[in-house]
Amino acid sequence: MTDIATFDYGKLQFYEIKCRDAFSEVTEQITEEVQSAFEADIDTLATLHEQFLQDLAEPILEIYWELEDITEDIDPGFPYQVEATLEKNAACIGCSNYHGQVYSGNLLVCAMHPHGWDDKNCPDWEKESK
Repeated sequence: MTDIATFDYGKLQFYEIKCRDAFSEVTEQITEEVQSAFEADIDTLATLHEQFLQDLAEPILEIYWELEDITEDIDPGFPYQVEATLEKNAACIGCSNYHGQVYSGNLLVCAMHPHGWDDKNCPDWEKESK
């Protein structure tokens, strides 16, 4: 048995350093393994996320491209309203018969005078009821 007076503190420090080194090495290995597993999980998650977004977006984009193909065949002249002004169709200002819609680039002024009336006094003018 070792007496306290003959105890070798140098050996104790040596074993303490060895234990510290072994512990550091083991924790370093564990850290590397956990980190590599975590990185692999992140890579897998990123791949799954990208695949999910692609699966989600692909049908929507296909529908969009089909609609784009369909709309190319449709006449772009969608009807829109044009108000009568003093410069254009002055006889129609305030008339209840005024239609004022443009169809495929052609203005339909009214049923009686599809291209409008030439002067400021139209014989078919009727006051708008408000």
